[in-house]
Amino acid sequence: MVNYYNIAGRKIGSHHLAMGILGGLFGGIYLASSGGSKKQVQTPPINAGSKDEEKFIQYVYFSIG
Repeated sequence: MVNYYNIAGRKIGSHHLAMGILGGLFGGIYLASSGGSKKQVQTPPINAGSKDEEKFIQYVYFSIG
């Protein structure tokens, strides 16, 4: 059996209200948990003498920061 509610002058079934509430709830959870886009971190230029030194500097910088 369906109960009808009078909302804004229209009859709306209880099952439609339930689907709207659940859709809004799960849609809100999805939007809240998706987050924003990550900002690109601007790093200063690396003035390394060799490729190994550059890799070491990047390793130390990104493992600490």
